[in-house]
Amino acid sequence: MDNRQAFGSWLSGPREALENAGADLGYRGEQLGLPEEGPGSIARPGRRLGALAVDWGLCLLIAYGLITDGYDQATSNWTLLIFFVLSVLTVGTIGCTPGKRIFGIRVLTLATGTVNPLRVLLRTVLLCLAIPPLIWDRDGRGLHDRLAGTVEVRI
Repeated sequence: MDNRQAFGSWLSGPREALENAGADLGYRGEQLGLPEEGPGSIARPGRRLGALAVDWGLCLLIAYGLITDGYDQATSNWTLLIFFVLSVLTVGTIGCTPGKRIFGIRVLTLATGTVNPLRVLLRTVLLCLAIPPLIWDRDGRGLHDRLAGTVEVRI
């Protein structure tokens, strides 16, 4: 293996390196019984990050415009609190936040297809901690989704 191949495998990540070595990991969501493409498939990271950016921006605008007098530490704290409330209320009732709806994503439990309010609360607390969403499994689910027993799918 020359340096270019070694460097390329490092950039591609462990999944691609394993697949190039002959391991068959399947597609994201296969172990969960979800389709590979289209509605019901695992939402890709780009969609999820876009939805998060829209939701965070909306919460920031609310905190900046309605609650605080200018941008300071209090604005950031209020933004996080508004994000928490927005996520719990919207995901707990309709299964998606405004950002998720724009990007065509829905949160659900595999067993029932809906989300229990306690699962939503746990998921949102872990999401607000910021570290659990950065730890993914081979299906692309964050640790917050795994612990809450939820999955983000395309609609």
